[in-house]
Amino acid sequence: MGKIFGTDGVRGIANKELTPELALKLGKAGGLFFQEQSHRDENFFVLIGKDTRISGSMLESALIAGFNSVGVNIVKLGIITTPAVSYLTDQTDAIGGVMISASHNPIEDNGIKFFNKSGFKLTDEQELEIENNIFGEEEIKTPIGTDVGDIIERKELVKQYQKHLENSVDYDFSEFKIVLDCANGSAYEIAPKIYKKLKAEVIAVNDSPNGHQINLNCGSTKPETLVAEVNKQNADIGIAFDGDADRLIMVDEKGNIIDGDQIMAHLALNMMKEDKLNKNTIVTTRYSNLGLEELLNKNGAKTVKCKNGDRYVLQKLLENDFNLGGEKSGHIILLDYNKTGDGVLTSLKVVEYLKKYDLDLSYIDSLFKPWPQRLINIKVENKDQLNNSERINKIITEIEKDFGDKGRIFVRASGTEPVVRVMLEAKKEDMITKWERRVEEVIKDELN
Repeated sequence: MGKIFGTDGVRGIANKELTPELALKLGKAGGLFFQEQSHRDENFFVLIGKDTRISGSMLESALIAGFNSVGVNIVKLGIITTPAVSYLTDQTDAIGGVMISASHNPIEDNGIKFFNKSGFKLTDEQELEIENNIFGEEEIKTPIGTDVGDIIERKELVKQYQKHLENSVDYDFSEFKIVLDCANGSAYEIAPKIYKKLKAEVIAVNDSPNGHQINLNCGSTKPETLVAEVNKQNADIGIAFDGDADRLIMVDEKGNIIDGDQIMAHLALNMMKEDKLNKNTIVTTRYSNLGLEELLNKNGAKTVKCKNGDRYVLQKLLENDFNLGGEKSGHIILLDYNKTGDGVLTSLKVVEYLKKYDLDLSYIDSLFKPWPQRLINIKVENKDQLNNSERINKIITEIEKDFGDKGRIFVRASGTEPVVRVMLEAKKEDMITKWERRVEEVIKDELN
């Protein structure tokens, strides 16, 4: 990570940390970067989309001014999902794409994500190039006259993405009653449209954004809202997106919450059945439940693990020619269809397999029993000394030896708080109970 970019673009409190002045600089620096990457002499344009946050228009205006000032034209996509920006950047002659969103974060936050001309999020090294354009000593040259950039209208592009999603499935959904929790975010219009086009009975909730309610007690980070609505409506399926619709959580007809691990299990097993899962392998982060790995191993599939974060999932997919991966949070990449997580697309593929094989959504909940897991946040004064403590390293080794292949422990210092985070996961609950208090006491003693 650099001075500005974090694990998923530039994030911060809008108008405090992520200011219009910073957005202007990012537009200029990003425009220069995209031009250098494109190897073209003219007809530069970049796609820009945003979620429903009230600060989106403010940051959009500043970004556009920055891009235009270095001779880059802009196509405004308006309110749209993050995966739509990724897809359309790849499918058009754009030299890059930008999404203004803080995803599942609260309303006061916002963010800026960049995509290269092929629709991939930028690498750490590429983001540092943009930072160097901002903080370097060389002044960015700005054209004058007819060489400055302009805003171009391409209203047909959103319909192009919608058509792509509709064409990703081979069945209509006329037998399903589906509740869509749109999180008052980017999916508020496109998700209900697609499901209605596919003939589902649709009950859309949290689909009237006014700029102030994105992710507020709704969406994928608050699935209890969806559980209540599914029960109230006696629906077959519930689907909750986050603010920019790059992830989802589902609820079955019995009111059970279906997380990303369970969704990946469903997709992987059915893709294997149709010989569509490349190398019979999926990519997960280390936070995915070991019950998922156990299930897939029993069925002849494998899991490959990577660092937490969708960019690392994507990197592992590309390196190994895999086509399915994701996170427990519901950020799932179906690489045959898009180059980033896509909540609406993933939901369509899940429902398609339910239709094709005459299954209820509760079938997914029965696929595997998640292993017991405990997450402990320990406040400490000296988190930077975590890796230097012999006592902490010793107890971690003891736990790993005791668990063997029936459990695991992760210990890491928070990047933003004076906290050490511990995850214990084991086949049986009593294995965790045996160690959780002891490891917490050792960490407190050593780091306070």
